[in-house]
Amino acid sequence: MPLQNDFRVILVVPVMADLIKQSELKDRMKKIPEWELEKNQIERTFEFDDFVDAIDFVDRVAEVAEEEEHHPDIDIRYNKVCLMLSTHSKGGLTELDFNLAERIDTLEE
Repeated sequence: MPLQNDFRVILVVPVMADLIKQSELKDRMKKIPEWELEKNQIERTFEFDDFVDAIDFVDRVAEVAEEEEHHPDIDIRYNKVCLMLSTHSKGGLTELDFNLAERIDTLEE
C-alpha cells in the first residue's frame, strides 16, 4: 500500500486595516494622551539625557515595530526622538498606528 503524504497549505495574509473615521479619532487619542494628531498622522517627541539613550530607545522601538510589522517615521535630533505614525498605504490612521503607539508608550516606563 503506497504511503500518502498529508500536505497542508498555510496562507499568510497581511492584516488589512481600515482607516479610522474622523469621528472616532478623538476617543482613540484619549488612550494615548502624550501623542498629538497632526493631519493624517500621530506624533510624539521623546527627550533623553543624551544621544546614546535616544539611540537605545530607537533600537527598542525598532524591535516592537518589527514584531507589529508596522514602522514609524523617526526623526533623531541628538537627545530628542520624534516618532510619526501613519498607515501610508491607506493614506491615514488605522488601528495599526494606535496599537503601535500604545506599545511604544510602554517602552519608556
